[in-house]
Amino acid sequence: MADRSTHAPASPGRRRFLTMMGSLASAGVLGLRPDRAEARLDATRLRRSMADAYGQPGLDVLDEWFALLDRLAGADLDRQLREVNSFFNRRVRWLDDSLIWDREDYWATPLETLGRGEGDCEDYSIAKYITLQQLGIPTDRLRMIYVRARIGRSQITQAHMVLGYYETPDAEPLILDNLVPSITPARDRTDLDPLFSFNSGGLWAGSSSRSRANPVARLSRWRRVLDRMRRQGFIQGR
Repeated sequence: MADRSTHAPASPGRRRFLTMMGSLASAGVLGLRPDRAEARLDATRLRRSMADAYGQPGLDVLDEWFALLDRLAGADLDRQLREVNSFFNRRVRWLDDSLIWDREDYWATPLETLGRGEGDCEDYSIAKYITLQQLGIPTDRLRMIYVRARIGRSQITQAHMVLGYYETPDAEPLILDNLVPSITPARDRTDLDPLFSFNSGGLWAGSSSRSRANPVARLSRWRRVLDRMRRQGFIQGR
């Protein structure tokens, strides 16, 4: 798991992306009612995709992920959140996209993150989101949250993404983060300022409980990662 000292400042591309999304959220794009999506998987296709891309080491870590799903099936919610958060924080090394993928900002699928064993904040959040979906947590209780994270005691901020669990749409979320090992209520994360959040079915401005847009239509990186997940064996459907 990475700590704050290893994180580079937000790239120019990510800053532009955050600025664009802040404008979209503040504009209040309305009128779309996205389909509610749930996650399933094709284990055979996932294994084939992992073997083709990452060989036996990839298959070994995929089997660890399958074992995690089996172990947590039917477990209480607190244990599911805690162990999924810990699984990815321990097995994935934080690294900038430019070093992993040789590009400015790339959102990886869980298969790519596990196969590489490396990722940045978006990759941790996406992997945890999909895993908790597989365990039966409803999509509308999970959101990936883009924030500005303050570094230490300074006023310096950087773009960051965390995963939130919401008991109800307007509830205070629990925060799953690669920077902090414990899962904490949002009120205790005074270092995070939310910009917008999204899942497979909606996009919210700040801490609003009202969805403002269809995330698949508005977030090209999310659309692309969903497309790759489908090809690899993750299935998002109604």
